[in-house]
Amino acid sequence: MEKNLALLAFVLLVAACSEAPDSANTNSLPRAEPSISETNTEITNGSRTAGYSNNRNAYFGDLHVHTMYSFDAFIFGTTSSPNDAYEFAKGGVITHPAGFDMQLQVPLDFYGVTDHATYIGVLRAMADPNSDVSSHPMAEGMDRLDASATPEERGAKFREVLEFLRTPEANAVNDPNIRRSAWADIIATANRHNDPGNFTAFIGYEYTATTPDRGNLHRNVIFRGDSAPELPLSRTDTINPEDLWDWMDANREQGFESLAIPHNSNGSNGAMFALTDTSGRPLDDAYSDQRMRNEPLVEITQVKGTSDTHPALSPNDEWADFEIMPLRIATNLYSEPNGSYVRQAFLNGLKLQAEQGFNPFKFGVIGSSDSHNATYAGEEHDYWSKVGLRDSDGVLRGSVPLPEPTADGERYTDTYFDTWSAAGLAGVWAEENTRESIYDAFRRKETFGTSGTRMKVRFFGGYDLPSADDEDMIAKAYAGGVPMGGDLINEEGASPSFIAWIAKDPNGADLERLQIIKGWAEGGEIREEIYDIACSGGDVNPTTHRCPDNGARVDISDCTITDGVGAAELKSGWQDPDYDPEQHALYYVRGLENPTCRWSTWDAIRAGVEPNPDLYPTIQERVWSSPIWITPSQ
Repeated sequence: MEKNLALLAFVLLVAACSEAPDSANTNSLPRAEPSISETNTEITNGSRTAGYSNNRNAYFGDLHVHTMYSFDAFIFGTTSSPNDAYEFAKGGVITHPAGFDMQLQVPLDFYGVTDHATYIGVLRAMADPNSDVSSHPMAEGMDRLDASATPEERGAKFREVLEFLRTPEANAVNDPNIRRSAWADIIATANRHNDPGNFTAFIGYEYTATTPDRGNLHRNVIFRGDSAPELPLSRTDTINPEDLWDWMDANREQGFESLAIPHNSNGSNGAMFALTDTSGRPLDDAYSDQRMRNEPLVEITQVKGTSDTHPALSPNDEWADFEIMPLRIATNLYSEPNGSYVRQAFLNGLKLQAEQGFNPFKFGVIGSSDSHNATYAGEEHDYWSKVGLRDSDGVLRGSVPLPEPTADGERYTDTYFDTWSAAGLAGVWAEENTRESIYDAFRRKETFGTSGTRMKVRFFGGYDLPSADDEDMIAKAYAGGVPMGGDLINEEGASPSFIAWIAKDPNGADLERLQIIKGWAEGGEIREEIYDIACSGGDVNPTTHRCPDNGARVDISDCTITDGVGAAELKSGWQDPDYDPEQHALYYVRGLENPTCRWSTWDAIRAGVEPNPDLYPTIQERVWSSPIWITPSQ
């Protein structure tokens, strides 16, 4: 891939501060040959915190949060700062732009403010009459976006900014001093709130590239340490994600270790996991190495929909139609599923590995929220919306009828907000709650994503695993196998075994079933299969590989759920009944809760109206593990 020399020169100029380069251990035993894309990291803080565990702890967090420094959040009424965001994550109260209080039921373990690098801090400065940028035509009306501004006025201003970004004059208001000041505050605030052993605050930002047809190519960039380049790379520097990877590689040489996490592939119109690079050339091993070096993770779920899979791509998966957001981001344009969903990318990666010897889609998974309120998105029963005053109540979100039908008889607001979710969260298994330990878990892909619930999942594969009921199962599984995110090479004459375990959210619904999703490449084709491996209501049918109905139901009139049905945890040892040692394959876990009311149904109940008949009334919250990959021995 051609290098952007001007971009690299810029990186070397701004990378004035440095820290020791980092490295991370990858999961192996046995494993595929290491790729040059894999970065080794180790804990460098020289001491262990009180919660340290060799068997690793589950930590929950959100790595996708916007504050007043993001141009769109500011337009939508958010005035909360990065400091407010971190206080919220630790259990504090924060006020929504609409005036109500938001507070987590249980604090998070880690958090990352990821404001848009594009115009970072600039629109907020436009509202200040003493700022130089306040005189630019784009600033007209910015100082009037107070609580009295209508949703239509905010939406119009948002669209105006988006269109301006696509013009040659886009950099005219991109004041480097304003951006530098906002970025410095974000860095300093994260460092101030970072509390090893108790709470981890990551330095980060969002890079917001799009394709010419509005396909989403956004990434969140997360730094491992306590310093970062003087300015983040933004779409006003380049709209090519491969340039972002060049920038990250150059930063790494200067001591700034980071990783990028693609999100909302569902809205990419096929571009996020295309089988060509941004210049239209077929993918190759150099592309694969660079992408995996810089993008070991992908965001599988968030407010703007779930990107695991789509019914059109997984027609035999009964649970594929889950919180599907079918549009390109911030448009009413349809997003093509092919090339836009994570599972298909996993499978295409296996096919590329089998046929060409490289895999550019070997991601671990997380969830996060993408809230623009400086907070998490809220729970189904207490959904706080995503974009401030634009979707702050049921009428605006399309879950509660309009006061009066429109002239053409529509009863609900015509909006894509009704496709959004009260999601999601990132989970990791790490030795301790520190930047180093959690970041290293990101690197080795010992990560999982949830749709907002705090379900836990563990997943091991290997040829010398203990029983799932062994009292020392975790330590023995680490010793005799690999956890989620790891690689196994097929051992001749042997079939690998797996251990999967899920535990319910203590404040959530009971568990319905535990599943393993298999993907493989065979004869030039990609294939998938879903196996239920543990049930809360009986045994798995050996023919259909499905659990029986456990009888859990939801009363839509008040959202009460069947009592005493379901499990607090499910676990099982498992071997693939259809294992073929010649196949490139992967396996990952999906765990499902019993059904509960969706946020839109809760909105309707609080408003005293019937739920919108065009929306699903219930939801099955879920958790996804990162995969374990199997490579043939030859």
